[in-house]
Amino acid sequence: MNSIRHTRTRSFFSLRKKPLPTPPPGPLLPQGEPVDEEICPGYNSKKYYAAKPGEVLANRYQVLVKVGWGVSSTLASIANGMSRYRWEPESVVALKITNTNSHTADEREIEEHIAKTDPSHCGYPLFRTSSECFEVTGLEGRHLCLAYEPMREPIWLFQRRFKNGMIPLPIVKTYVLFLLAGLDYLHTECRVVHTDLKLENIMVTFEDPAVLGDFMNSQLDQPMQYKVDSTDRSVYRCHNDFGPLRKVKNIPKIVDFGLSTRLDCQDDWGIYPIQPDHYRAPEVILGCGWKMSADIWNLGILLWDIIPAKELFHQVHDTQGRYDAKAHLAEIIALLGSPPPGLVARSHSMLGYKWPEPVKKEDGKVCESAEQYFGGPFFDEDGKFLHDDLIPDRKLADTLPSLEEKESENFLSFVKMMLAWQPEERKTARELMEHPFLRLK
Repeated sequence: MNSIRHTRTRSFFSLRKKPLPTPPPGPLLPQGEPVDEEICPGYNSKKYYAAKPGEVLANRYQVLVKVGWGVSSTLASIANGMSRYRWEPESVVALKITNTNSHTADEREIEEHIAKTDPSHCGYPLFRTSSECFEVTGLEGRHLCLAYEPMREPIWLFQRRFKNGMIPLPIVKTYVLFLLAGLDYLHTECRVVHTDLKLENIMVTFEDPAVLGDFMNSQLDQPMQYKVDSTDRSVYRCHNDFGPLRKVKNIPKIVDFGLSTRLDCQDDWGIYPIQPDHYRAPEVILGCGWKMSADIWNLGILLWDIIPAKELFHQVHDTQGRYDAKAHLAEIIALLGSPPPGLVARSHSMLGYKWPEPVKKEDGKVCESAEQYFGGPFFDEDGKFLHDDLIPDRKLADTLPSLEEKESENFLSFVKMMLAWQPEERKTARELMEHPFLRLK
């Protein structure tokens, strides 16, 4: 693991020492065409900061190009840092400008906690945390801005750099080993549950500083397309393609701690709904409370996206695209067998438990318990699943990627240690790092 110890401390690199000219305006997009963040559920243009290429923020960062967007942030921009309008070396950052209604203070606090807890841990370098924060004022209030190390791209895009969209297995094993080292640090030292592990939240570093330099130089000649929406806000289409890999020296890092939770005490449990639909652990659906092991389940499911590039679950959503918890549980039963009686009994004991504060679903429904939120109960008093008709004819062994026989056996053994019904039966990140599947020949 020595190869990753110092990746976090690599300084930002600058592209130029002189101010870059304001990029010329790009072609206008049709007014009715949704662009980037406009497709987010509950999108409200007024809550986003209307950053424009060439704009200088806080007298020290010039926004150059939009490279991403999200539900709770206006954009992630590549920006050059300035001091009194003179360009300084080592000052290129990815700048996240949050919405007026986002809870970024919590995210910033967790990032500071991760950045300070134990720099000597081998998993410490495997997180992207902000190096600076400041505020800017928009039309609807103040926006917190977070400066980050620029990253090449998320894993889902990185996969496309390889033949048939498949990252070679030795690289996958190395990356999984890195991610487990990171989760060991997050769970054991920081006492933090990420709760939102997905391909978008695992990014890779640049293999060479020249990749970013060449990209920025090319952007000066390629104005960004944009539209002016009904609120007179300019919405730019992001440019985030850094081109083919020049060499494979990229390091994966876990990003985005906006939904992360600290469980400082050994007896602390999380109770509210967490995780993306496909990756949601059974104890979350059943309202039993969750701990760090929910991340282990999450990563186990994610392996199917990384190795064969296919999702493990096929019936998580209904025909209208809404999350269907009972169908999800039915598929887990098909793949892993029936849940142990103890877990079912624990779910029954939690029926009627109301959260301290209600939670609003994406459809606007306000829920006071896991039972309301997910549509339970799912088992009768005898522990029988109430939706047997939804259980598909699929087995976990049938879903495995195309690997050599020995590799396939090791992979199955590895994921079974992560995908246990009972949270306490899942191996920890540190234990999983020793599994034979991760050994390179």
